[in-house]
Amino acid sequence: MLKKKAVSALAGLFVLALVLSGCSGSDNASSDGKKVIKFMHLWPEGSSKQHHAIVENIIADFEKEHDDVKVEVEVLSNEQYKDKMKVLSASGELPDVGMTWSAGYLEPYVKGEKFAPLDDLLEGDLKDSFVSGTTEAYQVDGKTYGLPLELNIASVFYNKAIFKENGLEAPKTFDELIKAAKTLDKNGVEPIALGNKDKWTGSLWYMYLADRIGGTKALNSAIDRSGSFEDPALVSAAEKVQELVDAKAFVDGFNGLSDEEAKSMFMNEQAAMYLIATWDLPNYTTNVEVPQEFRDSVGFFDFPAVDGKGDMNSYVGGPGVGLFVSENSDVKEEAKEFVSFFTQAWGEKSVTEAGVIPATKVDGEALDLPQMYVDVLEKLNTATNITLYADVQLSADVAQVHLDQIQALFGKETTPKDFAKTHEEALSK
Repeated sequence: MLKKKAVSALAGLFVLALVLSGCSGSDNASSDGKKVIKFMHLWPEGSSKQHHAIVENIIADFEKEHDDVKVEVEVLSNEQYKDKMKVLSASGELPDVGMTWSAGYLEPYVKGEKFAPLDDLLEGDLKDSFVSGTTEAYQVDGKTYGLPLELNIASVFYNKAIFKENGLEAPKTFDELIKAAKTLDKNGVEPIALGNKDKWTGSLWYMYLADRIGGTKALNSAIDRSGSFEDPALVSAAEKVQELVDAKAFVDGFNGLSDEEAKSMFMNEQAAMYLIATWDLPNYTTNVEVPQEFRDSVGFFDFPAVDGKGDMNSYVGGPGVGLFVSENSDVKEEAKEFVSFFTQAWGEKSVTEAGVIPATKVDGEALDLPQMYVDVLEKLNTATNITLYADVQLSADVAQVHLDQIQALFGKETTPKDFAKTHEEALSK
């Protein structure tokens, strides 16, 4: 009898401990019997107020339409989020829905069977919803393990007032770009703001030249090893980089400047052009802290054709964060339904309320938006290709080789052929 009482007491303590730790009953059922979807994201109210508010609104709308489901939210800052993802993955306790990045970040989770395939959503309610080339960045071995929310493409922003003062129009060819750079330099104007101390900034220029000369496959083939980095098109792209350097197209000291310093030069009208992704778009449209006169003077153009080559609807860029569903979720179907709902609702809200370019197609003309937003959205909707940033595609070690070589190429510390050879050797290891 005493033993039974002792066992009963121990059982009671164990149940009490579970209750106190928040683990009593099912992890995926609330006290009122609703199914619980645990959702973790990285947009705290303090640092990402507009994003945070959109998420809260979408969750509220989802719960109204699904009265048998409750979404429990945990919010962490970017680095905290990444750290916790590692811990939860190791313990097999990932949230039912969370945020992930593409390519190199995603792959270890997929290989560890932590993320569920989402191709059924792409073949169902989300069919033809995404901008071409965005979901592919979340694929591993032909299956899709994340759905992108944000998208950025790189464009050349330019100061229309400076161009007009110097009798220039937006260049449509590489030769016209060289001519414009030489004219501006001759007239005492810094042509292109570039902060290549950060290296990825120079990579944008190289990638576009590779795309225009070699098409959409040349660089990707070299990276996935179905081709070679010593492809003549990729060597030619490196030669064009140094042609720009020789034409004094970039601001003085560009290899020692950070991107923030280059951005400051463009926004203070000390340089006429600036190649950057559309995450900077609010600075030229809706950011009230930027003088209206400057915002009105900014336009953008697609990266020019090179020697008559290049698909002008092909862009360098890539998705930002996307949503995943845990492979081990006890509410996998509800979690997928939430991801589908969230993705569809996010598109229009992210543009109108946060100035974000979504990865889903949005009819910009139907919304009350600055014309530049409408123009960018139209280009995204008609994009034939988006080549993911090279340093994101590559493994960490090879990415560092790429970035170091980019800086050396722009600094003329290596030749185009050696640039290509060094890449090929790193990729072949």
